[in-house]
Amino acid sequence: MGLLDAARREFIYISSLARTLRLISHVKPDSTQTISAIVARHARKTPQAPAILCQDDVITYAALDEAANRYANWALAQGIGKGDVVSLLMENRPEYLFAWLGLVRIGAIAALINSNLKGPPLAHSLNVAGGAHVILGAELAEPYAAVAPALPSAPQAWCTGGRAAGLKDLDAALAAASPAPPQIAEPVTCKDKAFYIFTSGTTGLPKAAVITHMRMLFMMYGFAGALNARASDRMYNVLPLYHSSGGICAVGVAFTAGGSLVLRRKLSVHEFWDDCFRYRPTFFQYIGELCRYLLNAPPSPHERDHNLRAIVGNGLRPDIWVQFKTRFAIPRIIEFYGATEGNVAMLNYDGKVGAVGRLPNYLRWRFPIRILRFDLERGVPVRGADGFCIECAPDEAGEAVGKIESEAGARFEGYTSAADTQKKILHDVFEKGDAWFRTGDLLKRDAQGYFYFVDRIGDTFRWKGENVATSEVAEALGVIPGIREANVYGVSVPGMDGRAGMAALVVDPTFDPSGLARAIGRNLPAYAVPIFLRLTPEMEITGTFKQRKVDLVKEGFDPSTIVTPLYWLNPATRSYETLTKQVYADIVSGRVKL
Repeated sequence: MGLLDAARREFIYISSLARTLRLISHVKPDSTQTISAIVARHARKTPQAPAILCQDDVITYAALDEAANRYANWALAQGIGKGDVVSLLMENRPEYLFAWLGLVRIGAIAALINSNLKGPPLAHSLNVAGGAHVILGAELAEPYAAVAPALPSAPQAWCTGGRAAGLKDLDAALAAASPAPPQIAEPVTCKDKAFYIFTSGTTGLPKAAVITHMRMLFMMYGFAGALNARASDRMYNVLPLYHSSGGICAVGVAFTAGGSLVLRRKLSVHEFWDDCFRYRPTFFQYIGELCRYLLNAPPSPHERDHNLRAIVGNGLRPDIWVQFKTRFAIPRIIEFYGATEGNVAMLNYDGKVGAVGRLPNYLRWRFPIRILRFDLERGVPVRGADGFCIECAPDEAGEAVGKIESEAGARFEGYTSAADTQKKILHDVFEKGDAWFRTGDLLKRDAQGYFYFVDRIGDTFRWKGENVATSEVAEALGVIPGIREANVYGVSVPGMDGRAGMAALVVDPTFDPSGLARAIGRNLPAYAVPIFLRLTPEMEITGTFKQRKVDLVKEGFDPSTIVTPLYWLNPATRSYETLTKQVYADIVSGRVKL
């Protein structure tokens, strides 16, 4: 790299970081300037400015603020107050934002439930969230009704967007609520809890990560600073609002700057560029799988006819990075790395191809993020003769960790479960008594400070932009008649991001795979249903009675090397069919899409 290129790199990094640090400088634990207060300020200063654009609807900041007030006053009338939890189960739409904005305005905690969940995982999430009330979108009334008997707390369920049997009419109650600012006894500060956001861990079922108002603003301002967001900007968001990426980061870019959020219920690849032409967003939030979908789609007349000045997200693979940027005339790509609950976060401000972020050597003291040498077989960081962990050399893969400190950006607020929280903390890493957050990811760092994602540690893998916990899938398979034992893991598929789910099964002679997809689909979201099945006479286990996965992952799904029966989930028929050598060839060549 030449001197001019190096100077440009440092200028972009320092100016972007300085912008972000300036934005977050006023975010203090006792500050009352939460996102709710910021929206209210925009409503006073620019009441007619568009806050949300969704289909043909334009919601101004004044209308957004009044809608949030109605939710807040409705909640107070139900006896909901500071620290109380209300679960939110709804697909993307403006009402989703009205709801959580109103709830956090009075200090309540909004538990953002994954709208794809059903069956036991949905019941588990609602039980973990607790609370006496659930807000439902009418489109999700049916899966909620199916699990309601399994909820011991028997929350009151309120339905918006339509009526449903047995559910209270939230729209009628909101119409009767006041649009005036709510009267609360105790102010809401940045140190108060705002969200529970659910994340899949190696334990299988979702865990509820605690998000305070302070953490929320750090995430929002981090993205707004990176993009240099202004009131004239528009953020296009097709990602689910229950995720931190779509529900905090993308939303925050718009709301902190007084700009607009262009919201879509679900992704439509065929209408994506039409939307960008129609609404003229200046940014969009991506995940890697979204970029691959767009790249694989036929040309669109508007795919280069847009006002985009940058896109931001995570998971954009190096093999399509340049092609995506060139085909769609994207001026700037900002890839980031971070976890909803973690204290390890970084951005690739200058668009280095393949990098998930950067931390220059001269700022290692300010941002204690390190990569530890890792023993893949034992699943733990390597410790030296002195008992402390060993930092990886440049370009050596290891587990990324972040030092836990009292400073706002370095805190780890954990989960609702103390046991789950402790599992993510590594003690005595470089000195006695220190504590570091474990990301569970393998990363590597080059000599210039760029970080690159390598793989996830443990059993959880990503597919279709979602984390899939193998124990959750194995549990769902285990209750199917004819299946004695299930070992679930992820396998790489050429040309696809993440890993596709595969299950090795020990079955009875009566086992029939033809109806399995339908049966398991009742209790699992679509992205968690295994793509491949492998029948085996017995399950190989370790000396401590744990199922072996490493060799299964290496062997993949190739019928020319695996002698036991193999099946694949045909997307056209949604049923499992024999995986032949020809089908395998079609999959690895890309002729068949999974």
